[in-house]
Amino acid sequence: MSDPERPAAPVTGLFPRMEAARRRSRLPFSDRRLPWGFLLVVALPTLVALVYFLLVASPRYVSEARFIVRAGQQPTPSSMGLALQGVGLAPAQTDAFAVHDWMRSRDAVVELRDRARLEAVLGAPGADPFSRWPRFGEGRSVEGLHRAYRRFVTVGYDSTTGISVLRVEAYRPEDARRLAESLLQGGERLVNRLNERAAADAVAEATRAVDEAEARLALASSRLTGFRNRQRFIDPQGAAEAGGQVIVALTTQLATLRADRAQLAAEAPQSPQLPSLDGRIRALERQIAAERAKIAGAADSLAPQVSAYEDLVLERQFADRQLAEATTALVEARQEARRQSLYLERVAGPLAADEATRPRRWRSILIVLLSSLLIWGVGRLLVLGLREHRQTA
Repeated sequence: MSDPERPAAPVTGLFPRMEAARRRSRLPFSDRRLPWGFLLVVALPTLVALVYFLLVASPRYVSEARFIVRAGQQPTPSSMGLALQGVGLAPAQTDAFAVHDWMRSRDAVVELRDRARLEAVLGAPGADPFSRWPRFGEGRSVEGLHRAYRRFVTVGYDSTTGISVLRVEAYRPEDARRLAESLLQGGERLVNRLNERAAADAVAEATRAVDEAEARLALASSRLTGFRNRQRFIDPQGAAEAGGQVIVALTTQLATLRADRAQLAAEAPQSPQLPSLDGRIRALERQIAAERAKIAGAADSLAPQVSAYEDLVLERQFADRQLAEATTALVEARQEARRQSLYLERVAGPLAADEATRPRRWRSILIVLLSSLLIWGVGRLLVLGLREHRQTA
């Protein structure tokens, strides 16, 4: 039988370390010792962040610009496009992405190095060695300058409004504004080059068609002129028509003479005028035969010449029509190229900031503290769990 006044034995069982932790928690705060893990994982990084962001980090000024890249004439959206815009699914303005990529590219770094003294801006004297260029691990090559440049320049895009946002950081406000202005000018030059290339591609085929039509028309005109010079006719068809009119007139005269002779022979068979009329009739018949031979029947008649002439005239007319159609297509291609031309329009220009907004000191310190606490807490739980598992195994 147990003694009711006897104190209970200390609990020693499955969780001795939890019991030891409970006993330590009853000690006064001055007698407790912080674990080394907490000091290394939480206190030390937070102290380093405090020293850096409050004492070492150089202030940086931000110059912001907003711009939009659009075509000269925007297409009218369909009913489905309007419905998608109504639920916040506006179509992306992908024309701006080429400008964004150029602003983040090495080509922009090379251009800014020549135009805006990029090396002097990113490596400003007096700037802290952890943010300036070149910092630890960065060389003075274009590649190292490009890596540093990506820390100071950011380009964003709002798919709802289609507006692009350019932010440039620098250690002096005027340097940030000058870099942003140079980037916008470079973007405008890129858009102009894209327009020139697109216009050249659009009108190249139409221009080639015009050149071919002009060459064909020149050849047809040259062949027609050579034919006229050889045949000594401006218009063989007109000459044939004139010859036909002569034949008609001669035939009319012949018919009149034959009628007169028939009447005279009936009234006065022995008239001395009959031989004269017969001579005139035979002369008219020979003249009509000769005129008909000029028009058709002989190798040197007008019929084959008119045929060749009509072929040449038809060829020239076709070439002339082809040139007119090609010229119209060229004009339309140029108009379409102008309608599809891109323009970089500034919504808000870059200005020199009057206050440094980077780095965000207290926010960065708080992020370091919370991240360290989270890492330490997760690590502490893992360590305690492993110890308990070993003791119970």
